[in-house]
Amino acid sequence: MDYSLQRRAVLADVYAGRTGLFEVCDASPYLTRAAKYHGEATDVACPVCRKVELTLVSYVYGEHLGPTAGQAKTQAELTRMDAAQEEFSVYTVQVCRGCGWNHLDCSYVLGAEPDPGRQPRRTRRRAATE
Repeated sequence: MDYSLQRRAVLADVYAGRTGLFEVCDASPYLTRAAKYHGEATDVACPVCRKVELTLVSYVYGEHLGPTAGQAKTQAELTRMDAAQEEFSVYTVQVCRGCGWNHLDCSYVLGAEPDPGRQPRRTRRRAATE
């Protein structure tokens, strides 16, 4: 799913003065750090400050990912996960490491479709100690 129409609407509000910069340039320190270490650099200038090029950060979510769910992943990691995991969702965020602009860019699904005949994996439970 592409969020470019929503992005354009937000930017139109910023340019018209209906929305303040503090409302759209609010990237958390965690998002900025994820952009630095896991992001993919682009050649697209930030639509707000126009000084820094945007970075794309991809986050993964899925019920079968366990502790990996919610983590930022590089494109190489996504490629490996696509081949080895059941279906999971990827959400890609645009981030400006200069001014803090951030907006959801797109979302998509990767991984293998679950096999309907396959039994769900059981997890072991530890016996309660008394």
